[in-house]
Amino acid sequence: MSDLKPNSYFRLNDSAQTARNSSAALPPDVDLRHIAVVVPRGEVIRNFVHSGTLDFVAEKAEVSIVSVDLDDSIAKNLTEKFGEIHPLIEYPERWLVRFEREILDAAHNRWLWSPAAQSRARLRDLEAVSIKQKLVHTAKKIISRPFANRAGLRALSSIERRSSRALKTTDEYVKLWQKLRPSLVFNGSHVHSRVAIQAVQAAQWLGIPTATFIFSWDNLTSQGRVLLPYDYYIVWNEQLKKQLLEMYRNLRPEQVFVTGTPQFDFHFQSKFYQSRTDFCAEIGASELRPIVLYTTGMANHMPGEPELVEQIADILKEIGGGENNAPQLVVRVYPKDLTGRFESLKARRKDIIFPKIAWEKSWLTPRYEDSFALVNALRHCALGINVASTVSLELCMFDKPVINVGYNPPNVSEKSLRYADYYDFDHYHPLVESGAVELAKSADEMRDLIRQNLAAPERRRNERKALMQKMFGDTLDGNSSRRVAQVLLKITSNQNR
Repeated sequence: MSDLKPNSYFRLNDSAQTARNSSAALPPDVDLRHIAVVVPRGEVIRNFVHSGTLDFVAEKAEVSIVSVDLDDSIAKNLTEKFGEIHPLIEYPERWLVRFEREILDAAHNRWLWSPAAQSRARLRDLEAVSIKQKLVHTAKKIISRPFANRAGLRALSSIERRSSRALKTTDEYVKLWQKLRPSLVFNGSHVHSRVAIQAVQAAQWLGIPTATFIFSWDNLTSQGRVLLPYDYYIVWNEQLKKQLLEMYRNLRPEQVFVTGTPQFDFHFQSKFYQSRTDFCAEIGASELRPIVLYTTGMANHMPGEPELVEQIADILKEIGGGENNAPQLVVRVYPKDLTGRFESLKARRKDIIFPKIAWEKSWLTPRYEDSFALVNALRHCALGINVASTVSLELCMFDKPVINVGYNPPNVSEKSLRYADYYDFDHYHPLVESGAVELAKSADEMRDLIRQNLAAPERRRNERKALMQKMFGDTLDGNSSRRVAQVLLKITSNQNR
């Protein structure tokens, strides 16, 4: 592991250095082994609580939790382990600061202008419905265009950081950090960080080092700009590290750590494994018939999916020669999809299995038992089908065939959206190129690929294995949570050397 240099980021970032110089330093009796963990979204609970990451940290350091309002049972568990939960509240900010961030994000997106960035821009265009919304949206695009370059982004970032400090609307987090005296503030998900901005920047104003986790493999190319300058970043793999250093050239390699992601640790720990008999009994499936796992996506990104799912169910009935002999279609609805768009299909098609998803609606928080459900759905399926999903990677981890949907459902016009475009996105295109996943470009191709993969699931085994090695190296071992904990502890131990 590289040696860490305390506060190295701030020596490279003028606006952050100015803010630090204008702030009072922390008291000299700061706890050198005290990590404050910011929880801006429920998935952080899965990644760092359910996985045991914070338990590993707590063995050698004090842990404080600053969190959005969570389900009572989850909050109780956190309190029993780590003491009082400090509330993470998004206080209203000045309109100028919010406006600058919107312009910065739009300029960053235009600067990237990758297939994923273009898709994101199209979605933003569609979200502007009224005349007023369209005028405002157009004005923001015009204003952001001159900043869509490295120099412009640096200048705008500096302006936003200075404005945020000068126009701050609360001192609550400054007071909180002065009270807690942590040696590190760790934001568990940068992509969900709007609610966390005020807490993290208050730490930076006080000179407290900050770290964050790049939540997913598409975050840098599909989810906008990292709006706060952190001291340290933790990422899934070397590819993400390379992307981060290329996008944000004021960062240095020693500020970015590759650990793997704790969300995949569950897949490699036998305590989460159920027998096929138990799993099938739990979801209401037959253990004697093969299972085809379909995982859905976001409603606004994948409109028409209920019709697509029904089409695939019909293909399986045709392949099996009837409902009683056909492979079973198990549909895991995207936990963040709260639209209810599959309810009609659930009522009409009893041959399609829709297991319950154990997530709390409060800040979209996975429950511990959901890890069992996902792990065993992956283990016991014969093949998986999805639209450009992270689940494709997870299926490959279990050496399961993957079919990606590359054609639109019957009722979705290609004039507004093309499913096929998702496979040109920066993060996903390498999967298609690797041959580890297969792309069905029509319903007929879907039928053929389902037949082939059910008959010979080993067809793409070598490609799947090669992809996993290239993307994750040796991190698919169930120990990413420990590595994240080790990095956080290493950072704190180096702050005052």
